[in-house]
Amino acid sequence: MYLNYLANIARYIPELILVALMAGLLILETTYREDEKNKKYIFIGGLIGLVVALASLVANFSGKSETIFSQSMIIDPFSTLMKIIMVLGTIGVFYLSRISKDIYESLKTEFIVMAVGILIGGMILASANNMLMIYIGVETLSILSYVMASFKKNDERSSEAGLKYALYGGLSAGIMLFGMSHIFGVLGTIQFSGMAVNLLKLNQAQMLILMPSFILFFVGIGYKIAAVPFHMWSPDVYEGSPTPVTAFFAIVPKIAGISALARIGFIFFTAATPMRASWILLLMAVASLTMTVGNVTAIGQKSVKRMLAYSSISHAGIMLCGLVVINDIGVRAITFYGITYLFMTLVAFYIVSIVQDKYGNDHFDRFTGLAYRYPFMAVVMTIVMFSLTGLPPLAGFVAKFNIINALLNSHFYTLAIILALNSVVSAYYYLKIVRLMTLKQQESNEVIEGFGFLNQFIIIVMTAPILVLGVFWENIMMLANGAKIFFQ
Repeated sequence: MYLNYLANIARYIPELILVALMAGLLILETTYREDEKNKKYIFIGGLIGLVVALASLVANFSGKSETIFSQSMIIDPFSTLMKIIMVLGTIGVFYLSRISKDIYESLKTEFIVMAVGILIGGMILASANNMLMIYIGVETLSILSYVMASFKKNDERSSEAGLKYALYGGLSAGIMLFGMSHIFGVLGTIQFSGMAVNLLKLNQAQMLILMPSFILFFVGIGYKIAAVPFHMWSPDVYEGSPTPVTAFFAIVPKIAGISALARIGFIFFTAATPMRASWILLLMAVASLTMTVGNVTAIGQKSVKRMLAYSSISHAGIMLCGLVVINDIGVRAITFYGITYLFMTLVAFYIVSIVQDKYGNDHFDRFTGLAYRYPFMAVVMTIVMFSLTGLPPLAGFVAKFNIINALLNSHFYTLAIILALNSVVSAYYYLKIVRLMTLKQQESNEVIEGFGFLNQFIIIVMTAPILVLGVFWENIMMLANGAKIFFQ
């Protein structure tokens, strides 16, 4: 028994590293005086810890798939790759928080500690193999997120963002828990493997009774990925939160939620049952609404952060399209899209954060004439906007093409058309920034301090994968193809 427990721990090293890192950062933070603003060792320690956890995940990727801790968690290539995406996103946001003026200096260390905690929750969600671990993952993600959203204590919008996030989060968690309790009452277990077996034993009437419970269960995760109609919190929270927090919310919770939904779809709905048909219809409806509402509402925004909030809603809808296809092709398309989405989101928020720090707001007009002052940054932002739109030969095009290809292979033609039409709609507000940067004269010649050599270099390095993945995408697709979902 003890040897088995130690073997389980050996497969859970990345999460344990992050738990130890969070505890260590908390202890280290207490060694600083309250008036010491430059707590650089916390930043360095956090960065080192994340890199070590990343290396451990990379080592885990080639390991065998298995369940651990009495089958409550599952370690497989899919969950490991999703965790790698989340860790890379956290590393990128760590540096952004360091250079951003949108987070109070006294709270930057707290941001780092909380980000590690939320990352742990996301990793739990990606590996969850029963209902209890799903709930623990969602709540670990959520509770610290409520605090992070209201970091700017002197800003009413930030306080409002935190309050809205907490209220909506508490309501959605309650609805999800109610659905879980009913599923447990019908199937008699919280283990995914046992639930999948018992599900096949139900007659059609019993399945019809169970369908609403899965819809209630979907609410909690749909809230985390900001899927319509559970997206109401997202624009206000994204706009009111400090920019590094917004970037973090756009990556880690979204990838974690998509990971959990992908596993649930594979475990419960691979067999041809009425439950499978209802789940697919639910995902199709939610994905269509999420893409459409996100893109249409983004058109009229004046704040780039708020526009990116609605944009991230639409991208959640695109990833949900991949979940409609419950097979390896769909999983491969989702993982590739997650990798691409990571770099596009980071670069966009880096540039927005630096511009906002200079002017005090992130209105579209602040980007006017940027090509005449900082041509490299204008080119980078243009590449990102083109990629988010889905124009070739960039990574965003390949990512959307893979999702559409998966839909067409499974004969979901209507959903593929809706996705393509939404990409056309998104071009309007993405290219609006490009037009302002390149076709309008600059308002002033003021220097934007954040666009120093080091920051521009880091932004350009993060943009490189968007170009490389758009041209040499086969190798990454082979990696994504190896990220199969395992269940037993």
